[in-house]
Amino acid sequence: QAQLVESGGGLVQPGGSLRLSCTASGFILDDYFIGWFRQAPGEERERVACFDGEIGSATYEDSVKGRASLTRDNDKTTVYLELNNLKAEDTARYYCVTSCDSSIYFGPWGEGTQVTVSS
Repeated sequence: QAQLVESGGGLVQPGGSLRLSCTASGFILDDYFIGWFRQAPGEERERVACFDGEIGSATYEDSVKGRASLTRDNDKTTVYLELNNLKAEDTARYYCVTSCDSSIYFGPWGEGTQVTVSS
């Protein structure tokens, strides 16, 4: 069954870094869009970054711009979201899906990976 699994979250101090993984099983991420989203308790889900698998480019929302980096492994099975200089407001559950627009994505959402930024 084709699915994406998020991992790599954890507890980190402000200013720290994490690398989140979005790993595909059952397919490869060659020409898919991969959207990274996050949702904090009581907040709406928001997009943080988008990876265009066909051309290998990435875009970032203002909330993480300058602190985030998207890359893909050579096997095209995993897309990584590296977050640097983490802030308390980055605390959320992070998800990846095969779309950069959640309003037109009707597929399944995974369990996500929790990022907690706290001293």
